[in-house]
Amino acid sequence: MRIMGIDFGEKRIGISISDELQFTAQGISVINRESLTKDLKHIKELCDKHQVTEIVMGYPLTMNGNIGTAAHQVESFKKALESEIGLPVHLWDERYSSRSAERVLLEADIGRKRRKEIKDKLAAVFILESFLGRRNR
Repeated sequence: MRIMGIDFGEKRIGISISDELQFTAQGISVINRESLTKDLKHIKELCDKHQVTEIVMGYPLTMNGNIGTAAHQVESFKKALESEIGLPVHLWDERYSSRSAERVLLEADIGRKRRKEIKDKLAAVFILESFLGRRNR
């Protein structure tokens, strides 16, 4: 039983998966957004392949904790995802996940093009790891 982490963005969706014991997260994919139908189908295929039992999705609150435009888009996608896949989807505060991913990649001296390719996957890992850390305490 694994948990999937999702970093939902305008252009890409970063995907991570927990180990079976739900202690660690590993980035597995970045989906280039096409359409809602195709995006949901791709996520469903990954859920089936990895035997996912629940999903945690980054919830981009504003820095002062308010719900902005991006958070409303995530809420809408969450509803479609739950309806299509039939698994529980949890929203998780992701205010610093993308920034943290960018900082780690810069410190590792990863080139701009390569950073762009893996930032969303790494952000999904941070979201899932923080969710697992809270759950396992």
